[in-house]
Amino acid sequence: MAVEIIMPKLGMSMSEGTIVEWLKKENEEVKKGDPVVSISSDKLEKELEAPEDGIIQFAAKEDDVIAVGEAIGYVGAKGEEITKKDTQANGAYEEAGAALESPAEEDHKETKDKQEAFTSPSRRVRISPAAKKLAKTKGVDIETVQGSGPQGRITKEDVNKVIEELEQHNKNRQAPAKENPVRNESEKKPSVEAKPISGMRKIIAHRMHESLQSTAQLTIMRKADITPLLDLQSKLKEEKERVPDMPKLTLTDYIAKAVVLSLKNHQEMNSTMIDGKIYAQSDIHLGIATSLDSGLMVPVVTNAGNLSLGQISSKIKELSQKARGGSIDNQELQGSTFTITNLGASGVEYFTPILNPPETGILGVGSIQEAVILRDNQPITQKYLPLSLTFDHRVVDGEPASRFLDFVIKKLSVPHHLLFS
Repeated sequence: MAVEIIMPKLGMSMSEGTIVEWLKKENEEVKKGDPVVSISSDKLEKELEAPEDGIIQFAAKEDDVIAVGEAIGYVGAKGEEITKKDTQANGAYEEAGAALESPAEEDHKETKDKQEAFTSPSRRVRISPAAKKLAKTKGVDIETVQGSGPQGRITKEDVNKVIEELEQHNKNRQAPAKENPVRNESEKKPSVEAKPISGMRKIIAHRMHESLQSTAQLTIMRKADITPLLDLQSKLKEEKERVPDMPKLTLTDYIAKAVVLSLKNHQEMNSTMIDGKIYAQSDIHLGIATSLDSGLMVPVVTNAGNLSLGQISSKIKELSQKARGGSIDNQELQGSTFTITNLGASGVEYFTPILNPPETGILGVGSIQEAVILRDNQPITQKYLPLSLTFDHRVVDGEPASRFLDFVIKKLSVPHHLLFS
């Protein structure tokens, strides 16, 4: 009996997912547990595995948006035809209008919605729906296209190849004679490859555009004197050599604790505007933006207001490792009320972070800067941390936002208080 590959529910708020990439070819043999398709929710990208041994058949193509619980593909026996009564997924039967066929049977059947056959006086043409649509749009006669798929099936790549050949042929016919070869050579422009936006990049693009369109964002910037903080870190590092079990506290840990304390004292920054109403959040859930090779993820330290500096540090490390290792749960990416994003490792000083909806504030952290100042007529070196606070001006005005940032700066300048708060 064929088994469905179902679009899973990765979080309570997820109602649909996107097909990012098929990792196997259609009609390819797969083993149970093989990664077969990559899907994404609005926050998380995940690979799905084959539920059984068999032949894989697609029910959706890349970039399709599919409702949770719907079939995106099937795994069945070679040559098995899938119908409503013999399609199984998690104990439930679903309707499926697709067939898994062996190459020998493909000459005698048509696979609905996956392959269309056309009869002409010269030959029978097999072509995928995507290839047919592209050929129609570009005016390509499918009779002239040589298919490279099974049993000569024409794929989208085959049509693109013909289009490129036609465009090159027309370009060569229309190109003027080279009167000045040197000038023509200098006027050549580099070729540009157009790549579709998909996966996590597509999600980020949508959310950031939505953020700017739906809020009134303003960014204020100040620097914090963290010379005492760096001195404290140095002393604690020496202590750790004598006490190995002592937690290693990073600059991000101290900043996170200072932000949590400031949010407790400036609740308007820990609020949300929804449908024209401002909701003050009683709990503090701190998002920590984490950069990945595939994009950006924001794991959430839940109930951060109830955690000590050491507990916050431990949770940030745990979530960061999960995010980079691809094992983070979708629930650990939900519900943040304020976010911290750090570009210090890239050498950036000040920047304008974009709000993570529906939050009211996000704090951007830059790279540590040095400055020489005079104290008692003696030059000394101070170290400063650039901070950029973006907030929703619909919810908070500039003056209270400035007080929030000032509180963070004062806490960072007296780091011993953070150890025991």
